[in-house]
Order: sequence, then C-alpha cells, then structure tokens
Amino acid sequence: MTPQHHRSNADTGTGTGRRAIARLGLPLIPLPATTAKILTAGGALLTLLSTFLPWTWTRAFPGNLTVTGYPGGLQILTLTGAALTLAQVLATAGPTGLPGLRWLNPSGRHTAALLLSAGTLATTWYTLIAIAARLGGLVNLEPGGYLAGVAALTTLTGALALPHTPARPLPPARALPAWAEIAVIAAVFGLALHVLTYGIGTAYGELFTGFLLLTGFTTAALFADGLGARLTALTHRHRRVTLTAALVTAVLFPLTQDTDEYTLIIVNILIFATVALGLNVVVGLAGLLDLGYVAFLGVGAYTAALVSGSTASTLHIHFPFWAAVLTGAAASLVFGVVIGAPTLRLRGDYLAIVTLGFGEIFRITVGNLNGESGPSLTNGPNGIPNIPDLVILGYDFGAKHSLGSLTLTPFANYYLLMLFFTALVVLVFSRAGNSRIGRAWVAIREDETAATAMGINGFRLKLIAFALGATLAGLAGTVQAHVAYTVVPEQYVFAGPVPPNSAFLLAAVILGGMGTITGPLLGAALLYLIPAKLQFLQDYQLLAFGLALILLMRFRPEGIIPNRRRQLEFHEASTDPGPGADGNGNGNGNGNGLTKAEA
Repeated sequence: MTPQHHRSNADTGTGTGRRAIARLGLPLIPLPATTAKILTAGGALLTLLSTFLPWTWTRAFPGNLTVTGYPGGLQILTLTGAALTLAQVLATAGPTGLPGLRWLNPSGRHTAALLLSAGTLATTWYTLIAIAARLGGLVNLEPGGYLAGVAALTTLTGALALPHTPARPLPPARALPAWAEIAVIAAVFGLALHVLTYGIGTAYGELFTGFLLLTGFTTAALFADGLGARLTALTHRHRRVTLTAALVTAVLFPLTQDTDEYTLIIVNILIFATVALGLNVVVGLAGLLDLGYVAFLGVGAYTAALVSGSTASTLHIHFPFWAAVLTGAAASLVFGVVIGAPTLRLRGDYLAIVTLGFGEIFRITVGNLNGESGPSLTNGPNGIPNIPDLVILGYDFGAKHSLGSLTLTPFANYYLLMLFFTALVVLVFSRAGNSRIGRAWVAIREDETAATAMGINGFRLKLIAFALGATLAGLAGTVQAHVAYTVVPEQYVFAGPVPPNSAFLLAAVILGGMGTITGPLLGAALLYLIPAKLQFLQDYQLLAFGLALILLMRFRPEGIIPNRRRQLEFHEASTDPGPGADGNGNGNGNGNGLTKAEA
C-alpha cells in the first residue's frame, strides 16, 4: 500500500471525519438548535448578573470582589465576556439574526459565540481558582462566585451544542457613506487605545492574566465571525485615514496617563519592538538566524553614551543628539559589516553559533575596557552612568512641558521621540521588504542554492540584510541610553530576566510572525508586558516562554500575525479554513480555505 493510501486512510478515520461533521453543521453536543441558543443566551445572562454579586467575603483578594450592586476587578472582565457572548448569540438569533446586531456577525456562524464563551469561562474560572489559591480554599467563595462558575460552564455547554458550519465567503457588505466608514475607523482606534491603556494599567498580576485570556479569545472571535475581515477591508479602502488614525492614537497615549510609570513601560516596549523589527530583517526576510543581535543594540547605546556628554565618558565630548544618533547607527553598521563579512558564508546552525559567540564577546569586551584589563573606554562592569537628558532645538526632554491644560512628562517626551524612530524603522522595513532586494532576501530564505542558481548574489545580499538590521538596532540603542540614563554590560546578554535580550528578541519575531510589521510589534509588547506584570514568572519565565513557543509551533507555526506566504506554506495541504483563512491573523482572508495552488 502506498504512503498516500496510508495517509488517506488515516485522514478518513480522523480529520476527514471531523470535517464531514463540520460540513453537515452537526454540533459537538447533540441538542436542538433552539435549545442550544436559549442555553447559551441564558447562561451568558446569568454570568453577567453574577458580577453584581459578591464572589468572596474578604478584600484580601485584590480588586474588591466583596461588593453587591456593581462589578469590580476581574468581575469587569467576566461581565465584558458575558455581554459579548450574549450579543453574538442574539446576532444569530432566527434566520437572519436580531435586527440591529446583525453587523456583529457577518458570517452568520456560531464560532465567535463558542470562542467568547470559552474566553468568559477561562477568565471566570481563573478568577475563582485564584481566589481559592490566594485565600486558602473554595470555602472563601460567596454564592455569587459559585453562580458565576456554573453559569459560565452552562454558556460554554450551550455554545458547544450550536451547529458549527464551515467557513464560506462573506456576503457583500452594505455600502456606507465615506464619512461613516471614517467614523468607524476612528471608533475602532479609540476602542483600541482604551483596551491598550486598560491592559498596561492593570494594577496586579491576576487582573493582567484575566485581561490576556479574554483579549486573546475575543480577538480570535473577531476574525472568526468575519467582522475582522470587514474591518480590514475598510482600512484598506481608507489607507491614509487609517495611518493617520493610528498615528493620532499613538500620540494620544501619554496624554491618557497621570504618571510616568506606564509611559516608561510603553517607551521600553517601543525600544524592544524597534529592535525586534531590525532583527526581523535578518531573520524574517533573509532567514539568517542571529543569536547575538542584542550586541548591536549595545553598540549603539554605548556609542551614544560616550559621545553625549556623560561625566563618566572617557572621551569627554558632547555631540548634539542628531550627531549622536548618526554616530551610534554608523558604529553598529560598521560592527555589522565587520562581523558579517567573515561569517555570512556559513549557514544554519553554524551561523547561529558564531553570532551567539559575537554577542558574548561584545558583553565581555565592554566589561573589560576599564583601564585595567584593557584600555579605559567603557568603565568596565560599572558601565557609563549620568547620561544627560536630550535637548533638541532647545526642547529639554528631561523637563515637564505644558500644552494648554495638558502636561508632557519626561518619559512622555521620550515616548514621542521613540515613536518617531519606530515609525521610521517601520517605513524602512516596509520599503525594504517590498523592494527588489527584499524579494531576493525572501528567495534566499526559502532556498539559497536555488536563489544563487537564478543569479542572486547571496553573500552580498545577506551582508546588506545584516548591516541594515545592525543599523536599525543601533538607532534604537541611542535612544535607550538616554531613557535608561546608564548603560552596563549586563543589559546586553543572550538571555536574562529583563528584555530586550537576544533570546527575547528572537522569541518576539517568531511569536508575532516573521516577515511582517505588526507581528514583531505585538510579540515585543507581549514579551515585555508579561514579565513586567507577572512578577512571579521572574525565575521561570524562560521555561514559560519555551513552553509557549512549543505550543505556538504546534498549533500556529506561522505566528500570531503571519504574512500570507508563510501561512500558505504551513497549511498548503489543508483544504479546511485555517486560523487565518477567514481573516484571522492577517485579515486577508474572505472565509475560504485556500490551498497553495488556489492562491
């Protein structure tokens, strides 16, 4: 019997059988459709009402879940998930859905209700388990907590009993006036700003974990019901408006903060994300595994610290900021060429080992340039402290500035500066990825031997990618030096408790989606926020992220936000609608499962 016959028989017994059930629209739990909808809606309503009852008797658990009459803490997340689940069920009630809510579910499928009910259950039960673990047992739960747990489970049971039909092309959207479409885009970005502000401002680890759970399931539901695809099509029609709205939203973020605490977090996220985008040129486009990339960030930071007028600098010079930026970027460029020229003829694991060694050599070298073990340049393990605040055209970034009734704090100033550099790096990456050189990088990544046979100079183009990635990292390093006010060798290690480091940078690119712009930005945000918010992970974060990457490689190897090419590479043999086939991930889908040939 041929291998194809074996595989066919295996598919018939497992995957094909499940696909046949899905094509028939059969539910996972056999209940009449009307009963399933009533069960789901009723469970969601009860879950919603349970948030107005106390879930525990003591305020020892953070968020004050002891009050009656209004939700608090994690109850707000359960309330949000239950309300969204109820809205999805009502949007598909009857043959065409409840008038006024049909727009919530353009596809008419029940997958979104299932995902939202699962997210509500996960958030609710996580809260109840956290209460029991923190306070010492289930005896600390009040009747409202038991009601929430049972109601959330009932909601999920009803959602599993709903018929789940396969994805199909979305019906044409109703035409809207241009001003209405622009208003929708503005509202979406306003909502995104609110969600981002809430997530960054979560005051304790349990609330942040619940936020992650609900946000993840809600995002998946958004694309499963076709609404994400509709929004993506809308932004493509109004690209300039979308870019303007995104920029305005980003600029408004520091104005929503009362203190510098969370603004500093987002500044560091932008630094991390910018460096991850530079690594994405090397890994995502050219396919070069660089395990010492954080060293280029260090080169830029140390160069800026030496020439920016620090009292600890041995050079005793003070360049203006624009000159310090160019010097840091140029130094990283030189190091990229010097390291890349002799090593880029290697491939695969050999290149990874060499770049890992370069990262460690950089850290050890700057630690020894203290005037004793080597020349006096970097002040050794003590680093270069007292880096002065930036002053650009008379604007002091270390002082508060008033704009009418608004106040820009020092870290808000640095946030806006880093936002400018992030936008610049995004522009460079976008132009490079869509250029002739970018397409040659992709060809080298896919098969360097075939690319060379087609006349592509692999070594030269890999060196260009390595140099460009190093330059972008050095650019971010110059700002990092001024934000942190000091640079020390321990900041630039392969793996450590605080990002960015080489391991976290590579994880951000893989987690978010190699070769994309939004993927590394999302990956960097997640990998910075999770250690910052979940302090108990400090000793186990590498283990946790390793497990997360294993799960990601198993269930979504193309990353959270993949580009279309990589998505088809990983799912070319599947005719089922994959996670991104109906818009999930990159928003390019239309509800059809695509094979590589069809694409």
